[in-house]
Amino acid sequence: MKPKIVDYKERKLVGIRLQMSLADNKTVDLFRAFMPRKKEIKSASSGDVFALQNYNLLTFTPQTIFEKWACIEVSEYEAIPKAMETLILNAGTYAVFIHKGPTENFVNSMKHILYTWLPNSKYKLDDRPHFEILGNAYLGPNNPNSEEEIWIPIR
Repeated sequence: MKPKIVDYKERKLVGIRLQMSLADNKTVDLFRAFMPRKKEIKSASSGDVFALQNYNLLTFTPQTIFEKWACIEVSEYEAIPKAMETLILNAGTYAVFIHKGPTENFVNSMKHILYTWLPNSKYKLDDRPHFEILGNAYLGPNNPNSEEEIWIPIR
């Protein structure tokens, strides 16, 4: 896995968030709540869905509580659907990797990124959200041909 280094501009996002840990992972619940409602967001910039995490990997354990979002990019904050929230994703540099295969293998991609690629690169983790973009190549969590982008904040 070789990343593409990208300077990402500020983005406006709208979606739903939940507090969770890896030990008490509620990602499926989050996306079950969000996906049927994403069409309610009128100012969507694209069909891509963001899975965004706010956590500190320096003190991270399976029990660490973090915030996870299911959201999409919007052109403006107008007519936000009920029970949804807004989030500004600040500009910054990201290493972008492609995870191929089912979600159950995602942990292997993350281990490679955090324990092999990052320590051997010239970069350090930055304290900004980590996210995945589920675009046109994302075919579902169990599809072996599915692809998603993994965006790691770096400096």
